[in-house]
Amino acid sequence: MKKLLERRLAPAESSGALVLTSFCGILAAFIIAGLLFIPFGGNPLSAYGFLFDAAFGSLRSFGLSLVQSTPLMLIALATIVVWRAGLGYIGFEGCFLLGAAAASWIALSGTPQGFPWAIPALLYWPMVLITAFLAGAIWAGWVGALRVKFGGNDVLISLMANYVALFMVQYLVSGPMRAPGDLPQTPRLPVESWLPFVMNGMRAHWGIAIALVATLFVFWLMRATPAGFEIKIAGLNPRAARYSGVDVNRRQMGAVLLGGGLAALAGLCAVLGVQHRLMEGISGGVGFIGVVVALLARLNPLLVIPTAILYGGLEVGGSAMQRQTGLPTSVVLILQSLVVLLILAGDLLRYYRINLPGGRKSRSHLAEEHS
Repeated sequence: MKKLLERRLAPAESSGALVLTSFCGILAAFIIAGLLFIPFGGNPLSAYGFLFDAAFGSLRSFGLSLVQSTPLMLIALATIVVWRAGLGYIGFEGCFLLGAAAASWIALSGTPQGFPWAIPALLYWPMVLITAFLAGAIWAGWVGALRVKFGGNDVLISLMANYVALFMVQYLVSGPMRAPGDLPQTPRLPVESWLPFVMNGMRAHWGIAIALVATLFVFWLMRATPAGFEIKIAGLNPRAARYSGVDVNRRQMGAVLLGGGLAALAGLCAVLGVQHRLMEGISGGVGFIGVVVALLARLNPLLVIPTAILYGGLEVGGSAMQRQTGLPTSVVLILQSLVVLLILAGDLLRYYRINLPGGRKSRSHLAEEHS
């Protein structure tokens, strides 16, 4: 009897196979979620019309999707660099928070809540970018050092470090950096310290340029440099890498520092491009969502761009769809979760072939019959 699922002789690794499996997963997610709209009196077609119009229907809406996707791109890139090196670091939420805090401190220079001395306009952007990057790199670095030098559990340590970073930001906005008033937040950052909009009528800010440059850099690093090659082989087989002369500890530490810095730049984009002040809850779990984006992109830096834009569009469009149709918020969250789960589950089709009734027999099945 022919099996419904048959293992392929070799996994389908072509770009077309990746695109097809991802598209099938997205389509299945929208069909299943659409069925959940019906008991609430919602029309799936009109609901999805509201979703895509709010996410991509105009220049302004597309800009909002880019704003949502910018920090996701940077954290996904950080995940790719660190995980390719063989570490299980998941402390990007903490790096995000400290990057936002460092950027706010520089932006408030010359005030009681910020850097003690006013920074000239020509030095502001280099200084704020470097300071935020270093804050994230140092925060990730001590966790990486415990893992690389002493064999600590980087997953648990980095996870708990997120809470330490969260409490540090709570201390800052409730103490040294607090604005006068009842709310735990900093003063509003000066307008000249904000990330400017890309163009009039479009809400996207120049943080998207930071994310795109970072994407190209990570792609070049991992694909075209000896350092990137050594990072990957250090992650795949540390013993073989050491035998071939690679300094595994150095490459892993470098990957952690770079990943922490990239995640901190995501915090910079959030505070200088959207919130314009440091406050509690500024991250909103983006440090974990960025990891999901990296997994959906199959740890490919170039695929991070469309994946993050898709997820950012779902965030923007899902909220608009819920407002327009009156559907419960849980249904919107189910749609987002189904997209993630079914895209990842779509990898099954790359390793197994579906044998439909009456379909043509595969080469491996014919070989089994002849044997």
